[in-house]
Amino acid sequence: MLKKVGDTEILSQHKASCHCGAVELLINLPDGIVGAMRCNCSFCRRRGAIMAPTNLENIKILKGAEALSKYQFKTNTAEHYFCKNCGIYTHHRRRANPDEYAYNVANLEGVNPLLIEEIIVLDGINHPKDQVE
Repeated sequence: MLKKVGDTEILSQHKASCHCGAVELLINLPDGIVGAMRCNCSFCRRRGAIMAPTNLENIKILKGAEALSKYQFKTNTAEHYFCKNCGIYTHHRRRANPDEYAYNVANLEGVNPLLIEEIIVLDGINHPKDQVE
């Protein structure tokens, strides 16, 4: 649980935005940033973002819902959202837990995710929902 990243305090309600500002989110983070992670699946590996999970109700789109584009692949469970204008990944509905979103930590106002020391690496290449029985 991170309540501070570098000099930036993580607020219980923290604003986040894409690069061009067309999309703005309000993310409820009562415990700070919990579970900062990367994933090695074919998509996340290319995207390279540091993400953190939260319940669906903890992300509110303040501005730019119409500027979001959704991308799905393979099992079509996860829903990855990007700004149509600048291409920045904002958040996604998780395949591992469809009751959660994961958000792009780099979009939090004032946060440099490269200052986070402990980042979990998920094995998305061998995700259990991809295994054939």
